[in-house]
Amino acid sequence: MEVIHTPVLLQECLQFLCPDGAAGGKRLFLVDGTLGEGGHTEAFLRRCPGLAAAGVDADPVMLARAEERLAEFAGRVTFFHAWSDEFFRCYPAELPRPDIILCDLGISLFHYEKSGRGFSFRAGEPLDMRLDPSLPESAADIVNGRREDELADLLFRFGEERASRRIAAAIVRQRKGAPFRTAQDLAECVWHAVPPAARHGRIHPATRTFQALRIAVNRELDRLPRILDSAFSVLADHGRLGVITFHSLEDRIVKNHFRNLAKSCTCPPEMPICECGGKAAACLLTKKGVKASEEETAANPPSRSARLRVIRKIPAGEGENV
Repeated sequence: MEVIHTPVLLQECLQFLCPDGAAGGKRLFLVDGTLGEGGHTEAFLRRCPGLAAAGVDADPVMLARAEERLAEFAGRVTFFHAWSDEFFRCYPAELPRPDIILCDLGISLFHYEKSGRGFSFRAGEPLDMRLDPSLPESAADIVNGRREDELADLLFRFGEERASRRIAAAIVRQRKGAPFRTAQDLAECVWHAVPPAARHGRIHPATRTFQALRIAVNRELDRLPRILDSAFSVLADHGRLGVITFHSLEDRIVKNHFRNLAKSCTCPPEMPICECGGKAAACLLTKKGVKASEEETAANPPSRSARLRVIRKIPAGEGENV
C-alpha cells in the first residue's frame, strides 16, 4: 500500500504515552481514536511487543487503508468504524480499559490529495468535506443553503476569518447565478472577495473558509469536549491520554479541559480558603503543548502547527488535596 500521510510528533507520542518503563514486555492496551492510515498505531505496536490496540475512524476508506497497513499485526489490532465521541461514550464491554489513548485531530494528507471530497481548494473536486460520507450535510449544502449572516458567523467562529462578512456576501451573490459545486468554485469566490492585499500571504486566502466549513460539516468542535470527557472516563488508572491539535480553537479546548482535570480545588476563585476538599483527577505530563522539532517541520511541513498535550489519570482517592 502506498502510504500518503506522515504521522506527526511520532517520537514525542512514544516518549510521553509509552515510555521505556512501560515498553519492556508489559501488556498494554491502546485506543487510537483517530486511526487514519495507522501510522501512530504501527509505531506503538512495533515499540511495545506486549501491546494490543483498537483503531477507530469515522471514514470507512481510511479504516480499510489502516487494516491493509496493519495486516502483519493481525490478532493484536481490532478495528471500529465510528466517531471517537460515540465510540468512547459506548465503549465496547469486550475491550479492556485502555492504558493509552491517542487522538490526532488533524486531517490526513490522504483526504487533501486523494479522497476526492473537496478538502483542498487546489482541486476541482465536489465540495463535500464529509469524513463519513453518511453524514447528512455536505459543505456544498451549507454554502448553498445557509443565510448570509449564518455563513458569516460560521466563518468567523470556526475559521477565525476576519473577512467573514465580505466572504459570506460574495458567496450569496455568486450562488444566485448558480450553486457552488466544486472546491475550486468556492476558492475562487473567496479569492475575489478578500482585499487584494490579502491574496498573496503565506497561506491561500480560502484556507480559513475551508477550515470553518470542514469543522461545521463534521461537527468537530462539538465532538471534541465529548471525546475528552468520555475518553478520560474509560481510561485505566494511571493511563495516559494524548491529544494532537492543529489550530488554536481545538487546542484551547484541550488545554482548558486538561487543566481542569489537573486542578485540586473547584471552589470559586473569590473564596480565600478551599472548602471543596477536591482532589486532582489527572496529572499534566506536558505543561505546554509539545511542538515538532525543526527537523520534523522541515521534512513534514504540516507538523509545524501540531501540538501534543498529555495527561495521566490519577486513581480515585489518590489525588492530592489543595
